[in-house]
Amino acid sequence: MKLNIMDILQNAEPLLRTFWYIAAPVTVIFIIQTILTFIGGDSMDGVEADFEGDLSDGDAPFQLFSLRNLINFLLGFGWAGIAFYNLIPNKTLLILTAVISGVLFVAIFFMIVRVFLRLAEDNSFKMEKALHKTAEVYLTIPANRMGKGKILISVGGSLRELDAMTDEKEPIHSQSTVKIVKIENNNILIVEKI
Repeated sequence: MKLNIMDILQNAEPLLRTFWYIAAPVTVIFIIQTILTFIGGDSMDGVEADFEGDLSDGDAPFQLFSLRNLINFLLGFGWAGIAFYNLIPNKTLLILTAVISGVLFVAIFFMIVRVFLRLAEDNSFKMEKALHKTAEVYLTIPANRMGKGKILISVGGSLRELDAMTDEKEPIHSQSTVKIVKIENNNILIVEKI
């Protein structure tokens, strides 16, 4: 006797059948979405709902109500309903468990995205980040902008050696502490002794 999946679904109870009808197609969509994300297609991000969710910090890079999050919720909801169907006899409690599982799937997705976004942060050095910071003179800075010296400055957790000049009447010697007061020509720091 040959078993047919559709015959099994037709004989299942309506709630279990509903969980299967949600879980199966959503799983296929999730797999396609995941493949597209890893090959760079990510076409699902352009299809979003007309309303946005605020995630408390204004720099959230993703919307709470999107097709991707709906897929994640339904994936957790459908498979939790199937997994707990025989374990939880109370149907209301079963549906509540499935809803909580769906919400957990969305929360886990948010955490994963947040981790990946931290990995993709732009940590390139921008000269403007050095403005108004203190630094240590590495090579003596000649007085009255008569030449360049070097300073060591920590910006964004990394130590940089940068060119510096000063308007002061006396040179600023090595190991002196200075403050960056201006940036000229996008690459020369103007400093003053502290």
